[in-house]
Amino acid sequence: MRRIAYSGKKINFGFYPIILLPISIFLYFMKGEFRERLMKYPGTLIIGVAGDSGSGKSTFTKGITNLLGKDMVSYITLDDYHTEDRETRKKTGHLPLDPKINNLELAGHHLKELRKGKAIIKPVYNHKTGKFDAPQIVEPKKILIVEGLHTLYDDLRNYIDLSIFVEPSREIKYKWKIKRDVEERGYKEEDVLKEIRIREPYYKRYIDFQKVYADVVIKIRPSEFYEEDSYYVELIMKKLDFPLSGIKMSFSISSVLNTSKMPFAMKYRDDFYYQKNVSRIAFDGKIPRESIESIEKKIIEYTGFTENYLLERRSYINGIQLAQLMVCWYFVEMMNNIFRELERAAF
Repeated sequence: MRRIAYSGKKINFGFYPIILLPISIFLYFMKGEFRERLMKYPGTLIIGVAGDSGSGKSTFTKGITNLLGKDMVSYITLDDYHTEDRETRKKTGHLPLDPKINNLELAGHHLKELRKGKAIIKPVYNHKTGKFDAPQIVEPKKILIVEGLHTLYDDLRNYIDLSIFVEPSREIKYKWKIKRDVEERGYKEEDVLKEIRIREPYYKRYIDFQKVYADVVIKIRPSEFYEEDSYYVELIMKKLDFPLSGIKMSFSISSVLNTSKMPFAMKYRDDFYYQKNVSRIAFDGKIPRESIESIEKKIIEYTGFTENYLLERRSYINGIQLAQLMVCWYFVEMMNNIFRELERAAF
């Protein structure tokens, strides 16, 4: 995470153990001031999400888009910076995972310009046709979400404020990729399976290492409870190294005990992950939505975007949706620190 240096004493708070409830989520500013400060921010803040094709990258930025509203968030995919279309790749044998088959230098230049609040003209890759469409103008908004295979490469990550790496297990990733590529992109299932097998060593060589640079790593594997639409999700979150202040936000154990008909588990531990002090928080199974509604409501009210919601409207939420909520909280705290530093610098 790229931050303005904090001039006072640095304090590492990390996360409180999830088992000890109620949780304290520390929010400093008065309700609704977040939007005003965001509007005054000189430029664009960038969230970068890296991971393999079909890994669910967009799922974890959806909560932030819901929170802030589409009028505040713009989006680009690094797939648009491929240098070969589908037909050309069939002839050359190249795969998009190879960074040399992507114009990352141009992508980096575009992120630099968007950071400054300048519009860009970017290429457009059409996944349905496998060809390039006409270039597109992108007008920067206050938040830019960048997703792609190489988002945390050297040419790009210096422009990113919050970096996320999504890492589902092989069986989940391949299930999601087959579903997406067949239903949304018009591929034949046998072609998707063939490509999956070919691309595995490329993923390890060119994509997997980027988690070393991420502020948040999200690991997803099958649920230990074998419930439909349940996942075991672990967030590895770099500890925030700036002071936090508090409004208590309760997680309802009574709601879980009294209304839950689904198995659910949570655990927490401190760790050291690729030279970073981190908090590891794991969720499994499903939990009644009402158990976390107060947390969601506090974040929404605090930011002043009360007409939006973070999570889908359903009776139970799974580990992926809880992880969305935690990513939203992490993003809000990161933003607050940037706002505080800018205000200090102005005096």
